[in-house]
This record gives sequence, structure tokens and C-alpha cells, in this order.
Amino acid sequence: MAENTDTAQFSFVEMEHEILEFWEDTGTFQQSLDNTKEKKPYIFYDGPPFATGLPHHGHLVASTIKDIVPRYWTMNGRYVLRRFGWDCHGLPIEHEIDKQLGMSAQQAVEKLGVAGYNNECRSIVQRYVSEWRHTITRLGRWVDFDNDYKTMDLSYMESVWWVFKQLWDKGLIYQGVKVMPISTELGTPLSNFEASSNYVDVQDPAVTVLLKLQEQDAYLAVWTTTPWTLPSNLAVCVGDDIEYALVHDAETAKDIYIAVERLAAYGEFEVKARVMGKGLVGLSYQPLFPYFTDQQAQGAFVVVSDGYVTTQSGTGLVHQAPAFGEDDNRVLKEHNIEAFACPVTLQGIFTEEVPDFVGQHVKDADKEIIKYLKNAGVLYRQDVIQHSYPYCYRSDTPLIYRAIPSWYVNVTAVQQRLVAANEQVHWVPEHIKQGRFGNWIEGAVDWAISRNRVWGTPLPIWINDVTGAAVCVGSIEELASYTGITLDDLHREHVDVLEFQLDGEEGVYRRVEEVLDCWFESGSMPYAQLHYPFENEDVFFPAEFIAEGLDQTRGWFYTLTVLAAAIYDKPAFKNVIVNGMVMAQDGKKMSKRLRNYTAPDELMEKYGADALRLYLINSGLVRGEEQRFTDAGVRDMARRALLPWYNAFSFLKTYAGIDGWSPDKGLHFGDNVLDQWIMSRLQTLKSNV
Repeated sequence: MAENTDTAQFSFVEMEHEILEFWEDTGTFQQSLDNTKEKKPYIFYDGPPFATGLPHHGHLVASTIKDIVPRYWTMNGRYVLRRFGWDCHGLPIEHEIDKQLGMSAQQAVEKLGVAGYNNECRSIVQRYVSEWRHTITRLGRWVDFDNDYKTMDLSYMESVWWVFKQLWDKGLIYQGVKVMPISTELGTPLSNFEASSNYVDVQDPAVTVLLKLQEQDAYLAVWTTTPWTLPSNLAVCVGDDIEYALVHDAETAKDIYIAVERLAAYGEFEVKARVMGKGLVGLSYQPLFPYFTDQQAQGAFVVVSDGYVTTQSGTGLVHQAPAFGEDDNRVLKEHNIEAFACPVTLQGIFTEEVPDFVGQHVKDADKEIIKYLKNAGVLYRQDVIQHSYPYCYRSDTPLIYRAIPSWYVNVTAVQQRLVAANEQVHWVPEHIKQGRFGNWIEGAVDWAISRNRVWGTPLPIWINDVTGAAVCVGSIEELASYTGITLDDLHREHVDVLEFQLDGEEGVYRRVEEVLDCWFESGSMPYAQLHYPFENEDVFFPAEFIAEGLDQTRGWFYTLTVLAAAIYDKPAFKNVIVNGMVMAQDGKKMSKRLRNYTAPDELMEKYGADALRLYLINSGLVRGEEQRFTDAGVRDMARRALLPWYNAFSFLKTYAGIDGWSPDKGLHFGDNVLDQWIMSRLQTLKSNV
């Protein structure tokens, strides 16, 4: 039941339903578009939500802003196209399907094939469309659901290929093997901004192990919080200018090297000698495990040095596993050490290369590895550390870092263009421009855009199986020129089978298996929503206005900026409003599982959409601040703002009826002091607005 807000039993909720019905019956929104069709466009981009869940209060903040600004410019005589969009590809959809099927994507593809798996993904895209439409419409937002865009549409995917081809032609796409964050639950790498979006405070084992030197009867004390990487240890790194002590440990009767600044953390020792880190470089040691002893021929099991080593924690001697650490990988390459060991799958499972732990997930294997080290007599200390660790933003499972071949956008090559583009954008709140967003692009790294997945836009790259030459395809027509086949669907099941040869060149061109990161697709939205450049060549870029939540400074705002700056040397948008994050009343993330918030539709049917909109738009959320959402805030907005407004209007209507006055008769202000006061208040209001 709608809550009655005064003694006359007036219901804002019933009034809103009458207005919604009126808008529907008369096509009011469409009329507003038709009436401004020939006017100057005001370009607005609507960021596509993932089609895997229902709208929550965070969506409604942005939706309210996205309604207010386009209405304002429409009233100013501008044509504001407002198409709703859907993010249909990528990890969110695949994760839902994997849960639904009760198996991993790899298992599902083995059972169903690529086509069968993609059909499963396709089938759930429309699952929540009607609920989204109902909630957003109930909010009073004018947006075109009938003429929406979907990232899985043929026209959209073709434009994404075109965007990729522009980067390719500019030399901004390359393939490389880098250590990247991996979601073992999803079996795929994540981009740096995805990996930084979900940190969790966790407890992990921290172990100090002893490595026996070959040249002297002494040991190196090495500390790590990832025991599972120790079977892949190939070097130890020190700091050239860090002072190390050779101490005698009476308890173990061993001489051990530890950084002088870290001695107090390990106890009291007899110091036998002191040496700077550069004096340890070149020493060799016995491997902890027997699995990769053959890597000694490639330069493994030696002491190297690098400036990234500190004495803030551990022993000042850092274990190096180049397959599982970005610095580790870099340091060994810089010391011309070719040794490499990667006995872990993308699912985080140890391979047969480490027979003692084969088949175990790396995180589960920590206990067994520590037990192995203890039995071998090389475990010096075992602790537990509490720290902030990255988790998969979709599966809420811990990420690991692993070397993997991937395709990258060379963002570092255009980083200054990103900075220049950002200078042309008006940010609300203003501090985000040089703060959260500015700092992010100042430290921008190359963007890993390929995913070892199934449901997505395929990378349009074909590689010659003999020469290794590569061809990048930018359109359906171009692909047809190579294959003689014109496709009406660009998903993997249709393009993977297409091969071609080039005249005078040996070998067959076959497509690489990866698909594009779904963030690449959403960053391509300004072009792809209008099938540019194949259609609508003159009406898309840049946007006058966009709006999303604070989390998109490392998501959509970033990918829009990267692609626009790289291709056009422009910003993708001129003005942006960034709303803060909406939390539940208890300060936690809103969760359907925890039931710690009232569903938006339920709130609107109790207090009205206007009350909800006013509560959201009048909060610190619009200043980019975090806000705890309370139902009482919506209720109070109805009682303290809407009801007084209605009562004032009701008063006017009542006495205007008695006096026979109507607005068309004009205003009648005389010398009465109340009339003068009303005029004064009106002018003050106008000035303030």
C-alpha cells in the first residue's frame, strides 16, 4: 500500500502512476524527441550496465542524473538522443552461465562446444531486461528502451573490429608475455583496473626459508607471503646499497645472511660479518626443490640485485619466481637470465612438473608446501600476515599473478595524449580531474585486452601458420574479401572456422583464439552504438555529457579516454558527473544475499519516485562522496519537501478557485506588503538558482 502523506489522503504514488500512464498513452518522450529532431544535437552517452542483475540504488543515482541533464538541454531546444545500452559479453555473463551449468567454462565448452556455450550465454542476456525497464521507467527517467543497443549485436561488434583495426594500423597493438593478474575461478587474465577494483583484507601464511650457498657454509634467509611460488624459485634478489649481516643463529647452528635493518625482527644474533648487497651478487645456492634443477644451465639459482628491494618487511632478500611476479620477471630479464618455470595452469592448478603437489590449487597447496619445507629442514620461520589482497571482482576468489601471452594496447605510448585529453574535460566533482582520474592516467600501463574466454567479440587477428605474419580485419566486408564468406554473426563459432591464404605466400591464416575484453567493447561505445563508420558518419563524437559512479574512473571513463585519445587525439566526453558509491545503512556493500537494503521498486511504491530522486540528488553522492542509504531519508524527503510543496499548491488551488483566478489571467501584485515580500522571495530564489 502506498503511504498516505496528509489528512486528505493524497498519494504521491498514485499521482506518479497517473503521470506515467499519461506519458505512455501520449508518447510524451517520443514527442519531445520529434519536436527537437531538427535542432542542434546534444550528445549524451549512456554507459551500458551488465545484463546480469537487477538495478540497485547505485544505478538509480546515475539514472537520475542522466535524466535531469538531458531534460534540461531538451528544454533549451537541443536534440538529446537517449538510447539505453546493454553490456552483453565477457566474464559477468560467463560466470553466471558457469554457475548455472555447475561446471567451468572449459568443461562446458568440451561438453557443449563453442556454439552451444555461446547459445547458453545468449539466452540469459534478456533475463532482466523487463525488470530494468520497469524500474527505470518507474523512476521517471526518459530513455529509449525500444531503440537500445547491445554489445553482442552484429553492427556493434563490427564497429568494435573497426576500432581495433585503427589501433592496429597505428602500431598500438602488440602481443607479449607478461605477468598479469589471473582469476583462477574464471581461468582468464584481468586488466590492471579490474584487478584493482576488489581488495579484501585477508590472512596469508608468511614463511622465511633458508637457501644453502654453494660457495660458503652459510644460508640466505628469504621471506615470502606466497609459499606456493617457492617451487618455482629461480633466483634471490638483494639491494646493492642495503647492508647485510652474516649472523650466527645459535638455535639452528647456522650462519645466515639477513639485512641489518631486519635483524631486530628476527631476534638477537652474533654478527660475524657485514657486507653490502652488491657484495652478494653472483653467489649461487642450492635449489629448495628438485623440480627445475635443469634451469641452472639457463643461469638460475644465483643472487641478483635491483632497486625495488626494501627493508620494510621480510629479510631484505627477495625470492624470485619470474612466472609469478612482475618485478621478478623484469629483474631476471635485466640480468640476462633465461631460466623460467611456470608449473601452474590458468585455473591455478599445479601441473605434473611438480609431482608432490600436482592437481592441487596453489592456495590450497600452501600448507603442503610448508610441510615439505619443514621436513626438508629449510623452514626458518612461519608466521601469518594480514594484508589487503586483490580478489576477482566477479567470483570473489583470490587472484594470482602469472606469466601469460596476451594482446595489449600500448597505452604508455599515448599516455601524454590521455593527459592532454583529460585537460579538456570538465569534471564534477572537480578534484577527480587531477586526483583519482588524473593520477590513474599518469601511472597508466599497457592494457591487456585479450581474454582466454568464449563469449565475446573475437580478436580480428589471423596468423600465418608458416611465416607468422599477421592480418588484422576491420570489417565484415574485409573478412569476406579474404574468405569469400559474408557473415551475419561475428561470434567465435562463426569466425574460428574461417581460414584463408594469400597469393604468393606460403602458409594458412588462422584466427587467434582469444576474445576481446568486454571493457574494450564498452570503451568503443561512442562508435559502435551507431555502427560507425559504416553508418552515421557525422553525429557521434565527443559527448557533451556522461555520468556514472566513482568506480568508473578506472573502468568506463578510462577506456573511453584511452580509445578516443589513441584514435582521435581527443577526449571522448566534455563534461562528466561522477556520483559517489551508495552503501547499505550498515555501511556494507548492498547485497541481495544479506538483504541489507530495500529494493528500489518497493521504496518507490511506498514513498514515490520523486522522493527517492530528491533524496539521491540532494545527498553527498552528487559530490562524489560515499553515502549510507536509509529508507528514512526517502520518507523524510516526502514529508519535509514534497508534502509542504503540495500543501502550498493545494492552498493556492483552493483559494484561486474561490476567487475565480487562473494563471492565464496574469499575476496581480499590488502595494500590499505580502505581495512585495513574495516578489522579493521569488527574485532571491531565481538568483540562487
